[in-house]
Amino acid sequence: RRSSDLGARRAMPRYELALILKAMQRPETAATLKRTIESLMARGAIVRNLESLGEKSLPYKISKHNQRHTRGGYFLVDFYAPPTIIPSMLDHLGRDIDVIRPTFIKHKLSKSEEECAGMVPVDYAAKLYGKKK
Repeated sequence: RRSSDLGARRAMPRYELALILKAMQRPETAATLKRTIESLMARGAIVRNLESLGEKSLPYKISKHNQRHTRGGYFLVDFYAPPTIIPSMLDHLGRDIDVIRPTFIKHKLSKSEEECAGMVPVDYAAKLYGKKK
């Protein structure tokens, strides 16, 4: 990555886009994902990761674009973007006939991600012989 990308990424918040696409064959699904990612990047987003969660039955029937859906492909897109693009992306994805449900989730900023220290040893003597509260 270029250093200018890293500087821009630090200034932008991190988002996750949870997408439910209508059940389609692999080429059509790939084309829809490509359209979505290119649309994000055209608006200034830096895409970190795309994860497929597979095709599953929807928890309930969803009507979208005059079609009733019972199955859908679940995908997660992790990206950095300026907050101003979220409304236009929701509008864009709402018009896409292959997208059943788009949901943007903003990641909380973590100052430092602490590593797990593992199991902390327990002082059994203090537990056995200590005063009860």
